[in-house]
Amino acid sequence: MSAATTRSRTPDRLCAEAVDLARTAAEEAAAPGVVGEHVSAVAEGDRVVTHFFECKDPGYRGWRWAVTVTRASRAKNVTLDETVLLPGEDALLAPEWVPWSERLRPGDMGPGDLLPTDAEDLRLEPGWSGEDEPPPNSAVSAEMAELVEAEDADVTDRTVVPARGSIASVAEELGMRRARVLSRYGLHTAADRWDETFGAKTPMAQAAPASCVSCGFLVAIGGSLGQAFGVCSNEFGPADGHLVSLSYGCGGHSEAAVMPKPLRPAPPVLDSMASDEFPLRPAPDTGSVPSTELPAEDLGHS
Repeated sequence: MSAATTRSRTPDRLCAEAVDLARTAAEEAAAPGVVGEHVSAVAEGDRVVTHFFECKDPGYRGWRWAVTVTRASRAKNVTLDETVLLPGEDALLAPEWVPWSERLRPGDMGPGDLLPTDAEDLRLEPGWSGEDEPPPNSAVSAEMAELVEAEDADVTDRTVVPARGSIASVAEELGMRRARVLSRYGLHTAADRWDETFGAKTPMAQAAPASCVSCGFLVAIGGSLGQAFGVCSNEFGPADGHLVSLSYGCGGHSEAAVMPKPLRPAPPVLDSMASDEFPLRPAPDTGSVPSTELPAEDLGHS
């Protein structure tokens, strides 16, 4: 170990004793009552010492005020170098900064927000714009090569709307003139994301009596996604208006249960062969009439 290294690790006596100077500098930089007790003094180099003071600010728990002082060679006057607030070993630190493109989560966009896409986004790939020549094995190139050349010769401004009936106009009507379209990777990631929300592994699908592939409320969609997904149209279902996997299911399946018909009362039964007895007076043993019998004259009989 060299002598210079030994001297740099040993705090300079005058700089180490300048605690009051360091405290005054820290109190000027901080709010009143924030600078706490003197923690330590560390040698940063020859005649360079950093004094650490406790920070009492509740928002900077574990942080320390660091004041660096120094003096010139063969000089006894200690001067101030810098004053900063540094985190300690148990300091409360902010999380590592992450770019906005990595912090963005599904559902974060609001009205008026713009989400730019990277030029090298793996979810997209260049679409057919109509400006390139068709591939040699295309039927269009074999049948209409002369027409394509004539159109390219007449069009001088690429911003001009394609003529009606041309290949470019037909492609634009079919949605083929987009600058970029969904790539196979982007299609697979979207399908995996939708399957996690409304797929076969969800608790709702596990308890469903049948899958959506046999449900009458499923609206079929076109393209390759139609082989695995559809749109739910059951207003009482949990996925109404959402893209659902064909293996998804819920209790609102159209064929899961049939609504029972309301019960009807049984038709009345009439017995026309027998007669019911209707006594003219209550029985004597019921206690509601006196036990003495009334004369026959009272009933109008002779």
